[in-house]
Amino acid sequence: MAIPIKYNFRNLVVRRTTTLMTALSITLTVTVFVVLMALAQGLQISLSATGQPLNVIIMREGSQSEATSSVTRDSLQVIRYLEGIAKTDKGEPWVSPELIVLINLPRRGQTQGSNVTIRGLGPDGPSLRPEFKMVAGRFFRSGLREVIVSKRISERFQDCGLGDKLKFAKGYWTVVGLFDAGGTAYDSEIWTDSNDLSADFDREAYSSVMVRAIDAGAVTRLSDQISNDRRLHLKPVSEREYYENQTRFAAPIKALGLFIAALMAVGASFAAMNTMYAAVARRTKEIGTLRVVGFSRGSILLSFILESLLIAVLGGLLGCVLALPVNGITTGTTNFATFSEVAFNFRVTPRLLMDGMIFAAFMGLIGGFFPAWRAAHENIVTALRSA
Repeated sequence: MAIPIKYNFRNLVVRRTTTLMTALSITLTVTVFVVLMALAQGLQISLSATGQPLNVIIMREGSQSEATSSVTRDSLQVIRYLEGIAKTDKGEPWVSPELIVLINLPRRGQTQGSNVTIRGLGPDGPSLRPEFKMVAGRFFRSGLREVIVSKRISERFQDCGLGDKLKFAKGYWTVVGLFDAGGTAYDSEIWTDSNDLSADFDREAYSSVMVRAIDAGAVTRLSDQISNDRRLHLKPVSEREYYENQTRFAAPIKALGLFIAALMAVGASFAAMNTMYAAVARRTKEIGTLRVVGFSRGSILLSFILESLLIAVLGGLLGCVLALPVNGITTGTTNFATFSEVAFNFRVTPRLLMDGMIFAAFMGLIGGFFPAWRAAHENIVTALRSA
């Protein structure tokens, strides 16, 4: 015979102070867990969402990122006329030679700086990225030392607002527009004309070349042509694969979050355990009475575990609610593939909230099992004689 669940709710209400304090310890643990996981989730989504399936990035053999790559202008001329490259509306090969440089910019309200990626684009660079759109100002013009800045970078760094002057290389560059890249890795960049950028940094070669293939089969054919051409010494990688490979840098954040959450979970589980042990001590005679009227040890065990789980679920719900406001907040960290700032949003997803509730329930189960076992194995006579 099972003990009615209203019995557990009544006991939680009677012991509302200790119930609330225990629930709050679980609340803090779940909040920290969800927030740290949302940080890692945001970084992972930002990188994995970047890339078109038909775009191919061509880099130097052995390069791990565009920042450490080099593609000569002679190689560009070979690449432009490879079989399988799509054509633009003007009938030209859909190719964008691009240059990557890093500059150190101070954050807004701080003296501390961080590396920010400046990407020099070819004329077809924006059209290869359909998620790109201007949100303020206008697109840069070649030869005028103009740049456009992602909205996220503009919000995080000094001298990156519309109309500001950015000093790097051989002089000042005017911010003429702000853009949005749809939550992709390009939201962490500043864009300008590749020829202007190479002239200011005295670069003879490009960092990479992006091309659009005709179809999925052409991606494979292009890759084979480039890999087998010993004149080029270049390697092709799909744009999507290139950025998915960088999602491994979210792993340390997840590991840190799990480590901190595990430490806090130990404390929260002990808090739940102490609460339940205290409940058992105060209700010894009540437990004896339950046994006398016919409730089995198993029913008492399950009843006390359920009580602990109810406290944990309450704490988990509060923790998830407290974590929700961080969803969408912009932050940034260093991408160790490029050693530059990557800006992204915290992402509190339904799956993450479910994980938080499972985590809370696990703490409640661990914290309630041993007190429940003790309650179920109380000697009936001893329990009835207790004060």
